[in-house]
Amino acid sequence: MCTMICERAPMEGSAKGRDGWFPLKNANVSYDHPFSAPWEYAVNIDFVNEDRGVGARVAVELSPDSAKLLAESIMKALERGEADPQIRISVL
Repeated sequence: MCTMICERAPMEGSAKGRDGWFPLKNANVSYDHPFSAPWEYAVNIDFVNEDRGVGARVAVELSPDSAKLLAESIMKALERGEADPQIRISVL
């Protein structure tokens, strides 16, 4: 059964797809059946710029545990960067 769980967030950044680098516009994050990964459910992340067509997309499918570790690693890296007065981080 599909969960239909999907969150969408505006993004600022760049991604490298099949046609090279492109500016990001959105990330679509779902908890549902993966297309390729071997699990029944996964955290699926699509980084997209719909204005540039289907080639401006990067997709990942992560196990739920891997997704949690990725989220924790992102937060740790941001905390370390923000704690260092020599590093300036801009926040969306």
